[in-house]
Amino acid sequence: MLHGHQTWIFKNKPAIISSSVVGGPFEAKGPLADDFDLLHGDLYIGQDSYEKAERKMLEEACEDAIKKAGYKKEDIQFFLSGDLLNQIISSSFTARTLGVPYLGLFGACSSSMESMALGSLLIDSGAAEKILCGAVSHNATVEKQFRYPTEYGAQKPPTAQWTVTAAGVGILSTKGSGPRVTSATIGKVVDMGLSDPFNMGGAMAPAAVDTITAHFRDLNISASEYDLIATGDLGKVGHQIAADLFKKHKIDMPEDIFTDCGLMIYSDDMSVFSGGSGCGCSAAVTYGHILKRIKQRELKKVLIVATGALLSPLSYQQKESIPCIAHAVSIEYDH
Repeated sequence: MLHGHQTWIFKNKPAIISSSVVGGPFEAKGPLADDFDLLHGDLYIGQDSYEKAERKMLEEACEDAIKKAGYKKEDIQFFLSGDLLNQIISSSFTARTLGVPYLGLFGACSSSMESMALGSLLIDSGAAEKILCGAVSHNATVEKQFRYPTEYGAQKPPTAQWTVTAAGVGILSTKGSGPRVTSATIGKVVDMGLSDPFNMGGAMAPAAVDTITAHFRDLNISASEYDLIATGDLGKVGHQIAADLFKKHKIDMPEDIFTDCGLMIYSDDMSVFSGGSGCGCSAAVTYGHILKRIKQRELKKVLIVATGALLSPLSYQQKESIPCIAHAVSIEYDH
């Protein structure tokens, strides 16, 4: 199962038998709106706080994915999820609602692929047959915790990103049809000394390049193996830095297949600074748009590399730099 230093190959190729994506009002205006299962008209989503709204989105996505699979909640053996709130309360409180065995994860915005990688490992090893995995973020909750409450109207530099309001989940199974998870490369923590919370893309780009390079090295492949390689949420700034780093290290990364979920989820005319970010960014794009393209035979094999900045308000206050990580998962069309 282990190939090279940090890559798993899944011999049983767990199937993503169903998925669901829930988004907010701003995402409803984006180019991927048609790939969401449910879009809400306001950020409160009928709740009395933004934090409760974030949890509600994850609950809705989980319930919809379970329904699509023809399952009941009690059929799910494990729930793996993460978010950006303190003590990952959106995921933990959703697990309370689901009432199924739960493993809470914190990989910041890399949590979407961390949960898929670990869920696939459990399926492949025979430790489970039905796993629900995913991630969620909310613009107002994340901005309030890591930067400034949106109500303040604080100015931001061009390097800043717009936190995506969305939840994306999928159900992995040993049986059934759907796109298959074939491998995963677990990233290392990379810290290049950046400390600006308004430049997450720049901080995370080296981690993305490190994980993708390790993936190629462990499996002895190149970028040509894939129809699409999408990082999680580097945005314009981070994506360009990553492309430059590949050139510097003489790694061929074709521009036509190398993209970023933070660039895909919003259009150029939307005021999102450098692009989208947040746990829900790669989760929504992967479980919605990309899986849809795989099922429609537009893509045969993709590599999703979710990136995360592992800072906290406490570490920032102590003037720490930002350690970052990226986890890569390859998904193939099920013949």
